[in-house]
Amino acid sequence: MTAVAGFLAMLDEQEPQLRQYALEKLDGLVPSFWAEIAHALKQLVSITDAASGADEAQRQLAALLISKVNYHLGDLDAAMKYAFDAGPLFNVQARTEFVNTLVAQCIDQYIGRRLRSAEVDPRLEAIVDGMFERCFADGAFKQALGIAVEAHRLDLVKASLLGAEDVHEMLNYCFRVSKQQIISRDWRHRVQELLVELYGTLEQPDHLRQCQILIFLNDPARVASILGGLVQQAAADDADDVLIAYQASFDLCESASQQFLAAVRSALPTVAAADPSHARFEQLHTILSGEKSVALQLDFLSRHNKSDLGLLKNIKESIEVRNLVPHNATVFANAIMHAGTTNDQFLRENLEWLQRSTHWARFSAAAGLGVMHKGHLTKSKQILGPYLPATPPGSPYSEGGSLYALGLVHANHGGETTKFLVDQLDSVSNPILQHGACLGIGLAAMATGDQDIFKQLYTVARTENAVAGEAAALAMGLVMLGTANGESLKQMIEHAHETEHEKIIRGYALGIAMLMYGREEEADTLIEQLVLDKDPILRYGAMYTVALAYCGTANNAAIRRLLHMAVSDVSDDVRRAAVTALGFVLLQRPRECPDLVRLLAGSYNPHVRYGATLAVGISCAGSALSEAIDLLLPMTKDPVDFVRQGAMIALSMVLIQSTEVEEPRVAKVRALLLERVADKHEETMAKFGAILATGIMNAGGRNVTISLSSRFGHMNMPAIVGVAVFTQFWYWYPLTHFVTLAFTPTAVIGVNAKLQSPKWSFRSEAPPSRFAYPPDYAPPKTVARTKLSTAVLSTTKKAQKRADQKARLSRSHSGMDTTEDEAANTATDKAEAATDIDQKKTDGEQDEDAAAQGAAAAKAAEPEPEATFEQKENPARITPRQVQYVRFDDNARYVPIKKRDVFGILMLRDTTPDEPVELANPTPAKEGESASSSSSSVAPSTDADGDAVIEDAEPAPPAAFEFDDDDDDDDDDDDDEEMDA
Repeated sequence: MTAVAGFLAMLDEQEPQLRQYALEKLDGLVPSFWAEIAHALKQLVSITDAASGADEAQRQLAALLISKVNYHLGDLDAAMKYAFDAGPLFNVQARTEFVNTLVAQCIDQYIGRRLRSAEVDPRLEAIVDGMFERCFADGAFKQALGIAVEAHRLDLVKASLLGAEDVHEMLNYCFRVSKQQIISRDWRHRVQELLVELYGTLEQPDHLRQCQILIFLNDPARVASILGGLVQQAAADDADDVLIAYQASFDLCESASQQFLAAVRSALPTVAAADPSHARFEQLHTILSGEKSVALQLDFLSRHNKSDLGLLKNIKESIEVRNLVPHNATVFANAIMHAGTTNDQFLRENLEWLQRSTHWARFSAAAGLGVMHKGHLTKSKQILGPYLPATPPGSPYSEGGSLYALGLVHANHGGETTKFLVDQLDSVSNPILQHGACLGIGLAAMATGDQDIFKQLYTVARTENAVAGEAAALAMGLVMLGTANGESLKQMIEHAHETEHEKIIRGYALGIAMLMYGREEEADTLIEQLVLDKDPILRYGAMYTVALAYCGTANNAAIRRLLHMAVSDVSDDVRRAAVTALGFVLLQRPRECPDLVRLLAGSYNPHVRYGATLAVGISCAGSALSEAIDLLLPMTKDPVDFVRQGAMIALSMVLIQSTEVEEPRVAKVRALLLERVADKHEETMAKFGAILATGIMNAGGRNVTISLSSRFGHMNMPAIVGVAVFTQFWYWYPLTHFVTLAFTPTAVIGVNAKLQSPKWSFRSEAPPSRFAYPPDYAPPKTVARTKLSTAVLSTTKKAQKRADQKARLSRSHSGMDTTEDEAANTATDKAEAATDIDQKKTDGEQDEDAAAQGAAAAKAAEPEPEATFEQKENPARITPRQVQYVRFDDNARYVPIKKRDVFGILMLRDTTPDEPVELANPTPAKEGESASSSSSSVAPSTDADGDAVIEDAEPAPPAAFEFDDDDDDDDDDDDDEEMDA
């Protein structure tokens, strides 16, 4: 204390050397005596004043001393202010707690000012620049990149990327950061523009990643330029550049919309037929049309179909005959379980049972054919021909369902089918047929932004027919998906306010939300307008607008808005939608969703609890996340039937493609679903959910998963929209089929330069049981009762023997000829005596034999040790969680052109192209070839040029369902307004 007091007293000295000496000593004593020095702050502040007569060095030293004292006092703003005045004495390179704390405070303030576009103090910017120099010197480039991204400093982002030792890995890291951490859409696009530029300057340019980023930037012209350049500059048809162009095109089909792919195709250069690259461009157009991807996936699903018909049969036999809701659910489950497999065996075997469908249930049954043949683009009209509108007209429900089915087959791949459906809409006036045609058009023309189709649908909606208008409004949103077209929005909102039909308003509510898909901040004005609307249906639409505009962003403002509406709105529908929407916003962060909705899952309001189940199911789909299962399993016992329904559906979404080895509770969930289906006392809504959940857990022949985002970080637009519309089955059961848009085949399909699937194998470094198919349903065994033999006592045997002897003696005395009888009895007695002797001899031996047999049986019962790996043949089923175990042999004949993201369709480099090619599936699949003996299949063969061609080896479709038409009055208003629920 005495030493500090002396130095403080010296601050009043007029001699500059004494003040300098005191300041230097006090600077070293601050950590221990800052409390005492704090009493002299006024003196120190006076020294920093230019009028004090102190020189620059003394003023800076006094400022540093004041900064340190304020730091210990906890006043970081004052400490930072005086650190600025300290000039070079505040050394950013120092590794002290004081420096680190103030630098962090400076960075936070700098970022805040940059984001507000406020003026930045040059001294503050100097400190931040010094921090970047320190990071670069230390090799902490990721730390520097994070600060640069938050501060919106593109120059420092570039310096951080190029300064790293492994530039390519740093670019990949920055790409992940741009997708997951950057909230501002404009700033994200600026960073991604830089990434596209830098990926192109690498020693080996990463064209695959460039194309994926350009999807985010919505720049099809540059994608076409990259693909065209790769194809044209290649020296041969199987050159690496050509394979990269093909691989990029396959990846584009997985991530981009119809509109984007069409723009890429139209921007590709036109080459003459004599040009060496002409055939390559033809192949490129074929891939970008999406037809090749769909054909390869269709063949995989057909050949690897593992649908369990026994399970469906059990469900059919368990449901009540008189209750049509479980019957309808079974039809949905069959369609979902066979989605994309082209297998309609269950329908063929149960036509009489299927004919019990009435009204809209038969509409859904006909549409289910489209689900089963989803992706069968070349033969769709032939398959659905018996059900399509014809002369004379048949049942409007089956005909309308067939138009809907056509859209499901061609979902996001409309082409000529879109024109056919538009022509059908023009030619029909029945609202049921219009309903099916509108849904089909919306699916086939998804995200095309076609204004002519939009106007035609708007005209149908203006007819004020509830059935046709609802589908038309929904289809308008599907066609204009993600365009945010102002004129279209204005027309839809105006008509939503004018019409009196709730069904039409509901269609507009979801359609409006679709227009703002992926628009983020751009949708805020519309969201605010809808949230303040007095109509609860439009407020309901506002929740889905938030969900689709901010899907996968985990935006804090969006989450706060949804949570506020979930607890404050007066409408149960709005509250349910708000909680459900949380699942869409958090789908890129599945682990956060269960914790966020845990309290809501315990709400007194069952609609909020139902929304919590769907939110977890959507965000954690296909993840088998333990936290999600922990939350959902208890909710299957909720006292409210529709909450149990939501919990079972959500569990099926979470556990799809999961095995008991990965998650032991899978078996419990499967048993629970079957138990609820068979329970005669279970309420209808819960039973509907159990049947639907069973279908989802076994979807697509057990070869698909629910994937709402692509492997490259893009939001899977058809999948997200499909799930959003699927949740509307609450109001309208036929929309259940939309869930199939979210199904992604779990396959690795290798193709060569001619787009053929050669024989090729690779390893999965995991035990086969870890990712095996689930066992087929086994009906409970019934044990037949057998009558046990009556026990006979030894005394009874002796008494019987004595009675036999007396009988022989009596016959002997009576003079009867007993020679033969005596001989027989004597032989019998001898045999019995011998048996007794043998029995005594073997009593001890039996114990020894039993012990030996038991040891042998135990040894035989011991299972052989399971293999630690599995050899997979092309094409192979690989689940998303299995991808990390996949290994390729670099010395094999075929090697994938890319080393990461090894999933889906892979282009293979042929290391020995002169050898003959052996195809994986050289002949079309025959009837009964699939694992479940499917009755139809599609397989690739080759044409004269050796190119892959899809041939149809399918029998004729089942005969059109014959329904009683007594109640099919087209003009029946009750039919027009009928609701499944």
